[in-house]
Amino acid sequence: MKDPQPLAEVFGHLPADFSEKAERHRKRKLCPFNNKVPNCTKDKAQDPLGVCSINHNSSPVITCPIRFREDWIITDDASDFFFPQGTSWTSLTEVRLNDRCGKSAGNIDVVLIAYDEDGKIYDFGALEIQAVYISGNVRNPFNFYMSDCTTNSNMDWTSQPKFPRPDFLSSSRKRLAPQLLYKGGILHAWKKKIAVALDENFFETLPQLKEVDKSEAEIAWLIYDLDLTDNSHYTLKRTKIVYTKFVETLDTITSPSVGCIEKFMNKLQEKLDEKIELPPTNKIIDNPIGG
Repeated sequence: MKDPQPLAEVFGHLPADFSEKAERHRKRKLCPFNNKVPNCTKDKAQDPLGVCSINHNSSPVITCPIRFREDWIITDDASDFFFPQGTSWTSLTEVRLNDRCGKSAGNIDVVLIAYDEDGKIYDFGALEIQAVYISGNVRNPFNFYMSDCTTNSNMDWTSQPKFPRPDFLSSSRKRLAPQLLYKGGILHAWKKKIAVALDENFFETLPQLKEVDKSEAEIAWLIYDLDLTDNSHYTLKRTKIVYTKFVETLDTITSPSVGCIEKFMNKLQEKLDEKIELPPTNKIIDNPIGG
C-alpha cells in the first residue's frame, strides 16, 4: 500500500514540522544524528538527499544508516553484548578492515574498543549498520517537497512514476549477506563478536533465524523502530535483540528459498512448445535459373 506522502523524515524532521528547529535544519541542510560533519552528506555533499526514512504501509522505514546514530543508543546496546559490565570502552567509526593479502574487505561502520587503565586496547567488537535500499526515485519527491515545504508537506505522490518504496530483498542479498560473508568472515575467524543494527521492518523480511542464548551468541541483531513522540517527531527505539550463531545465520540468509522443480520444467516445456509451433520463416530468394 502506497502512502500518499512517501517522505517520513527530511533532515531529521517530519515534513509537516514547521518548528524553528525543523526550519533551521532544512535551511542549513543539517543532520541531527551525529554525522561526521554537521551537515547531511547523503548522496551528494553539495546537494544532499536529506531523507532519513520513508513511509511504507503507514510505518517509517529507515533508509539512511546515519539515522541509527541518534543519541548513540546503538553503541550502548552493542557494548552490552560485547563487554562485561563496568568495561571502559569507546567507539571509532568507518574503520577499514583488510584481509591477509592487505586487500580491503570494506569498512566496519563502528568498532567498539575496550581499554585498560593505561589506555591499552585489549578487546573489540564490530557494529554494522544496515539501512534499507530504496526502489524507485526518492530524489524527485524530495526536491518537490523542498521547493515549497509548506504547500507540499502533505503532498500526494501516488500517481507519480517510480514511486519510492523500500527494497528489502536487495538490502539483504546485495548488502547484508556480502557484509557478513566478507567482513563477518574475518571477524568470526578472529573470534570477535558482531552486532548488526537494522530496521524492524527489514528484519521481519529475513528468513527465520535460529536463536541462541546471549552467552553462546556470536551475532546480536539490534532491531529498532521509529516511535512517534507527541505527534511531532520520531525517536529511535530498540524493539528487541536477537542472538544467533555466525555460521548458522550466514547459511540461513544466503540459502535461497527453493521452489518446485516441476514448475520450472513446465515453464521450459511451454517455451519449447512455443518455439516449435512458430511458423517457418519464408524468405524470397533469387531465381536459381535466371531470367
